Amino acid sequence: MRIGVVTGGGSGLGRAAALALLDRGWSLALAGRRAKALDETAELSGAGPDRVISVPTDISSPDGVAALFATVRDHFGRLDLLFNNAGAAVPRRPVAEVPYEEWSRVMDTTVTGTFLCAQEAFRTMRDQSPQGGRIINNGAPSAHSPRPNAIAYTAAKHAVLGLTRALSLDGRPYNISCGQLDVGNVAPVDGSPQPPAMQADGTMAVEATLPVARFTEALLLMASMPLDTNVQFLTVLPTTMPYIGRG
Repeated sequence: MRIGVVTGGGSGLGRAAALALLDRGWSLALAGRRAKALDETAELSGAGPDRVISVPTDISSPDGVAALFATVRDHFGRLDLLFNNAGAAVPRRPVAEVPYEEWSRVMDTTVTGTFLCAQEAFRTMRDQSPQGGRIINNGAPSAHSPRPNAIAYTAAKHAVLGLTRALSLDGRPYNISCGQLDVGNVAPVDGSPQPPAMQADGTMAVEATLPVARFTEALLLMASMPLDTNVQFLTVLPTTMPYIGRG
């Protein structure tokens, strides 16, 4: 039995990831702030409590994250995969108008939360027998090329890129691999139209999107590799989406 943790598992890409992994035979702990949303994901999967559990967690809290991974060890006995997906969304604003509270919310969740979950997963994977596991961080094209008016998100995703590289290096002695999935525009899962996005020249345009299945296919590819193989960075985006130079 392969055991995983998905953060932000109550909605959006986190829910899609959890359902895809469960359908592929994984057993999961779903983490996130909203217990009801996590339970809905579990119910949608059709899997029983022997294969999926909901663990309401504030991933910016060291104690909360420690409790999450203790629950995983107690319930499943080991950990093979962490998908670090949770993040915080804030409005796009010019640099001079970004409130400190919004900056802090993005950093606390996307950077500190990713680190805390990776740290606890690393400890679990290092100390279990057989040793090892895989950490997949949810990055973004913005980890490599920014969009206008998105300084907090851009800085956070650049930090995740650094975490991915450091974890990949530090995990080598313990058979722990770490890679990053950078996914471009995914069509809204609720079927709503894609909103316009500001381009590098300041104009607004509706960009191409991918169906969510392209995202889950990429995640499953990374998760299915044996531990002697690492997909270090995988960027999946619509062919016509502005990315390289944001043009």
